[in-house]
Amino acid sequence: MRAQSQKAWGSGALLREVLEPGGLYPRRRPLKRPTAATLRSDYAAASAWAAELFGAVGPFSLETAEVGRTTVGANQLPAAAIFADAEAEIALVGKAKEAARFLELARVLASLHSSFRAWALKRPLKLLELGADALTAARVALWLQDNPEPGIYVRQLGIPGVHTKFIENHRAVISELALALRANSEPSAIGPADEAFPDSSAEAGSLLGLTQARTPAARFAAGHGFLHPPELVRFRLLDPAVPLLGQARDVTVTAEAFSTLSLPVTRVLITENLVNFLALPERSDTLAIYGGGYGFSSLRDAGWLLGCEVLYWGDLDTHGFRILDQLRAVHPQVVSVLMDEATLLAHRDAWVREPTPSKAVLSRLTAEESALYERLRDDAFGVAVRLEQELVPWDWALVRLDTSR
Repeated sequence: MRAQSQKAWGSGALLREVLEPGGLYPRRRPLKRPTAATLRSDYAAASAWAAELFGAVGPFSLETAEVGRTTVGANQLPAAAIFADAEAEIALVGKAKEAARFLELARVLASLHSSFRAWALKRPLKLLELGADALTAARVALWLQDNPEPGIYVRQLGIPGVHTKFIENHRAVISELALALRANSEPSAIGPADEAFPDSSAEAGSLLGLTQARTPAARFAAGHGFLHPPELVRFRLLDPAVPLLGQARDVTVTAEAFSTLSLPVTRVLITENLVNFLALPERSDTLAIYGGGYGFSSLRDAGWLLGCEVLYWGDLDTHGFRILDQLRAVHPQVVSVLMDEATLLAHRDAWVREPTPSKAVLSRLTAEESALYERLRDDAFGVAVRLEQELVPWDWALVRLDTSR
């Protein structure tokens, strides 16, 4: 009985009911009672079970049902617990104080703006978890409503009690509350209620779209009109004959500046490992880029790369192929190197375990890449096999980088 009520608490249903009763109470929670066969085979145990419930004192009443009339004789057994209201069921799970705190928080939140009541109904447990921080987040959302394009850095916000760390820790809730305000002023701007307040506890590893800013902080800034430090691209010119910036060969520029470059190179190698990037030897007409994992928005606007042979060297695991797949959404001509089955099988002694393998369906891999990705995904070589690119012997790697021309 308590487990059923605990489940209702864990879903937020009980808190929603105390804030906005939906006519669900009195509420019947069915009990799994002994059958006539059980009465016949173990009457004493069934009787003790019934006696325990009949003798229980709690915020509920019992509904009974007759069992065993034609076998052992009619017996009235508990069939369901009846709760008069949500408060009674909350008392059973020992959450009365939390419910009272929730109601107070919801009241104060709604006093800041009536639109926030809908958010409290959708996210009652989040409101309870955040406590006073939810009220501060609501003040930030109200400020954003009054300043839709602030054009400043988050660091420059002048709201009392709000600092950069607070914004970093509560970006999702601030955005949800801002969306609640927008839904109130622009009802057609969003879809159904469930879409209006997405559950920010959903998969934390949700991958960034290539048309979006690459970090949560950058997406938050872009979505609310804040300034944000620009994305950067780090590259090395491997051809000593090509002039760059004096003796500088390892250069970091903004993504915008990178998109405007016009370099006399025909070959570009993107690698995820910093030491690999730094150790790459001189090569004519070649540029090396230090990759940044998921989210290649920094390379999206570099149209001049379309005229180059672009190679990608990533880890030999499911996420390495997923990054390759995303890179091809920006530059479809990309060719993978050192991401083949021969390389994988030649270095069994260096295999490690991939922490959280991807299960995504990838549509931009070649037939060979797709087959290897699927075998890694399906544990054909062992559980969550991974070969990190830095564990491939350097001599082996250089030979194959040369033959990939």
